[in-house]
Amino acid sequence: MDILIIADDLSGAADCAIPFARAAHRTAVALHPLHPDLDADGLTLSIDADTRRLDGDEAAARTRAIYTARRRAGQRLYKKIDSTLRGHWAAEVAALRPLAGTAIVAPAYPALGRTVSGGCVYVGGRALADTELWKLEHEHRPAAIGAQLLEAGLTAESLDADLLHDDPEALSARIEAAASRGVDAVVVDTRTEHALRALALATASSRGGFFWVGSGGLAREIAALLPSRPAHEEPGLQPSTGPTLVLVGSLSAVTDRQCAVLQESGRVRQLVVPPSVLRQGPLHAEWQSLHACIGELLATGTDLLLRIGREQGLDPSEGALLAAALARLVGPHFARTAALIATGGETARAMLVEAGIDSLDLVAELQAGVAAGRPRHGRAHRPFIVTKAGGFGDEHALYAAWSRLRPAP
Repeated sequence: MDILIIADDLSGAADCAIPFARAAHRTAVALHPLHPDLDADGLTLSIDADTRRLDGDEAAARTRAIYTARRRAGQRLYKKIDSTLRGHWAAEVAALRPLAGTAIVAPAYPALGRTVSGGCVYVGGRALADTELWKLEHEHRPAAIGAQLLEAGLTAESLDADLLHDDPEALSARIEAAASRGVDAVVVDTRTEHALRALALATASSRGGFFWVGSGGLAREIAALLPSRPAHEEPGLQPSTGPTLVLVGSLSAVTDRQCAVLQESGRVRQLVVPPSVLRQGPLHAEWQSLHACIGELLATGTDLLLRIGREQGLDPSEGALLAAALARLVGPHFARTAALIATGGETARAMLVEAGIDSLDLVAELQAGVAAGRPRHGRAHRPFIVTKAGGFGDEHALYAAWSRLRPAP
């Protein structure tokens, strides 16, 4: 099956694509869609459209342009969205609808506590609308999936996959019936991995006329249905022989706990960069001293945890600006790293752009939602690149990723 994945941020692009790499499919993540090296036959391609920071109209136009540029005959489209509905996903789906058919919307990721019931997302059993994350970024928007699709001008019907999880053929017939009635989107309730697997079975062998809209959860089930291919020549994950840089742009409480556990190992040095330094850049009095300190630590082989600090009233919309400044602070020293672990899609993308890396070959999944890759061939400096969404994982997630990259003490 020829699959094109379009995501709205880098960590999501990698998270959605890594199940295909696990099945030994050649899998790449790209920051730019038109690179000629990405036209190889048999390549599962995941593109970071980088639309989360744009407004809705710009996000929709960019997503449509990427799909128009990359689509080919016989290809299936997977529109990757955030499992907590961040970004302009509904506008992007609306832009794809005339080109790709009916949208099958299933953002659930039960393995990470994200489920869909009654057309609404639940996080750890709690309604998305009641979570701090939603209130912080989207308090004045409707949280129901159907309501967001309606705002984007799409008609939607609901379908409960849990009720039909033992009958994929009936599930497929219900989806095809909705599509034949001209419904723009089918919103699928999925509370269990069993239901998500049934949805994958019901749609993977379908005649087409639709595209998937989901998080990494549904992508994992689709990839599991594909026959594994012979392993390609890219070496797997090996312990790095130089310093590991852990770059953290996420300000979530989950990330705070993960950083604390990593610090407890006693083998990683932490530096916290105040947002005020990043806003002013080289004009700030502390910029040069921080820049020099980062260089000294990496030059001596020290593993470094570099974080954006907290401050009262920090605006979440500053994320891209702060991430880009953090990457500039590190940029001249990046060639000394043997591995990068980046938490937050904006942070990961900013560092790769600063380092001149525009695509990755995925090589391993360290744990659910944590993907490892290497810059594609032709580069002298090919560190391992690990991406993780900011709000995902238990408190040991960063430590587990870091320890996979380091020789045992």
